[in-house]
Amino acid sequence: FDMVHRVADSNATVLLRGESGTGKTLVAKALHANSSRRKGPFVVVNCSAIPESLMESELFGHEKGAFTGAISRKKGRFEQADGGTLFLDEISEISPAVQVKLLNVIQERNFQRLGGSETLQVNIRLVAATNRDLEKAVQEKSFREDLYYRLNVFPVYLPPLRERRTDILLLAEHFLDKFSRENNKKIERISTSAIDLLMQYHWPGNVRELQNCMERAVLICDENAIKAIHLPPTLQSSDTVRTDSPTSLAAAVENFERELIIDALKKNKGNQTKAAAFLDTSLRIINYKIHNYKIDPKQYKGC
Repeated sequence: FDMVHRVADSNATVLLRGESGTGKTLVAKALHANSSRRKGPFVVVNCSAIPESLMESELFGHEKGAFTGAISRKKGRFEQADGGTLFLDEISEISPAVQVKLLNVIQERNFQRLGGSETLQVNIRLVAATNRDLEKAVQEKSFREDLYYRLNVFPVYLPPLRERRTDILLLAEHFLDKFSRENNKKIERISTSAIDLLMQYHWPGNVRELQNCMERAVLICDENAIKAIHLPPTLQSSDTVRTDSPTSLAAAVENFERELIIDALKKNKGNQTKAAAFLDTSLRIINYKIHNYKIDPKQYKGC
């Protein structure tokens, strides 16, 4: 997310990569919200949900009579996003024909509506996302190499939730607050038993699954705390939890703290003084924790 912050206010094309549900749409929204275009439109196109026959019209619009059923002029998503951000989700699903036209728009910053002759200028920030291996798609000739390089200006990899366990509690608290406000509920916290289950689960559906889990919990909770009984049965099944997971709140917090310290050391190339400043704590405490958790800072010097 540090990389996201750095690129947010530029016009560079960003390619978000990661498994389904890792939060690519949330990151795209964050890029827009933290850019100079924040007051402009944020337009989302799910490329996998639009039939191939309609994709060109959906993206670039059409003129009246351009094809059977085109009874009036229609603005495409590029026009709708003018002055803002266009987010193309599942970009790997577009056809070769649309890939050619998309490449031209990225290069020239102009296009024509389907069936039209007027050249339209656009001022947009383009963000694309995929859960596929685009390099493999390029090798297999199903995705244009020149388009790939145009999109891959600033790639951002979003690891699955199981690989960033320090985010689980932070995201759970965020969703608790969000859904409590939306449903006019005053749920103040997540109980110890619920935290254990959240930390133990392997989250195959990533951030999206966690979001759905917390929304369900808020809807059925009539108390001031989310408890284990409010979480989906899948989280309580023995074959869906990590066998090496913490079994108490103290262990969960220690695991969380250890990963935070490792993350800080990675970001600061093993420098303990900088890691302490990054975590807003003292060098003495960091050194104590590093010794206590048997962390070797030297192995992060090359990160």
